[in-house]
Amino acid sequence: MTAPARDNAGMSATHPYQALTPDVVLDALASVGLHGDGRLMALSSYENRVYQAALEEPAQGHAQVVAKFYRPGRWSEEAIREEHDFSRALAEAEVPAVAPLVLEGGTLHHHAGFAFSVSPRRGGRRPELDDEEVLEWIGRFLARIHTVGAAEPFANRPVLDLRSFGTESRDWLLQRQIIPMDVERVWREACDAALNAVEHAMGGKSGAYAPQFKMLRLHGDCHPGNILWTPDEGPHFVDLDDARTGPAVQDLWMLLSGERAQRQRQLGALLDGYEQVRDFDRQELVLVEPLRTLRLIHYSAWLARRWDDPAFPAAFPYFGSSDYWKGQVLMLEEQLEAMAEPPMVA
Repeated sequence: MTAPARDNAGMSATHPYQALTPDVVLDALASVGLHGDGRLMALSSYENRVYQAALEEPAQGHAQVVAKFYRPGRWSEEAIREEHDFSRALAEAEVPAVAPLVLEGGTLHHHAGFAFSVSPRRGGRRPELDDEEVLEWIGRFLARIHTVGAAEPFANRPVLDLRSFGTESRDWLLQRQIIPMDVERVWREACDAALNAVEHAMGGKSGAYAPQFKMLRLHGDCHPGNILWTPDEGPHFVDLDDARTGPAVQDLWMLLSGERAQRQRQLGALLDGYEQVRDFDRQELVLVEPLRTLRLIHYSAWLARRWDDPAFPAAFPYFGSSDYWKGQVLMLEEQLEAMAEPPMVA
């Protein structure tokens, strides 16, 4: 396989996370008064590094905690604190979102060049999204998240829009010649056509959302892996790292899968629960496939931007080849067809 081309400015001989050894993780916990008993388990996370740690003595009633070490240079401290403030506002509103613990008077800490936070460990499994009762339950809590999210805006976190996820991702990939020459032209043409269709669906000027689409604070990355489900307590929403401003439907569409009829049933169950708590503007359903398209383009750029992190070539060995990009062309063409269809109804 051919790795994606990178300019020298995008490479580093030693990635910062290579310095994040188990001893550094335990020392970071000790710096905020938490003493691990030596049992550490790395949890699935590529953007950040996340570890479950068992403690010698429980802290605030928790025998195990989760330490999250933020990727250096990704978010400003102000943006990270907004994530924490949002998650704590959700917890105070009795929404089951996992918020960081207040330790040493704060939620954001620093050790050995890393910013980190510590949260209580929550158990659970991925929700069964073919179960309409589960979807309805999740829908009620998503409505509660959005009720809190609509109360005030983010000041330091971006909008999920055509520019930030679409055109910037496309331009970054092309400027750095990430895409193999034998695929670049067809990918660029498919990407341009898809972004034009997204802009048309959003209906605003210069790629913005039309005024009828209301913006609010979102979870932002509400896929099944970020929901921990227990039969007695229902969902716990985790990982607000991608919290952004956008339309409410962004937090719904990633829970839909399968053929159109199946996705239609899932959407109906989600909205049955959602609208028990909060109104949902069905005009937003026209954005489902455009938002899926933006995520597809952004995902490729994300992989390329992170290629200097040793975890990425190991986890995504298929990325960067001509076959990968030919597959992306096919998916963009499928998205063009999907965006040309009438939106789902509920």
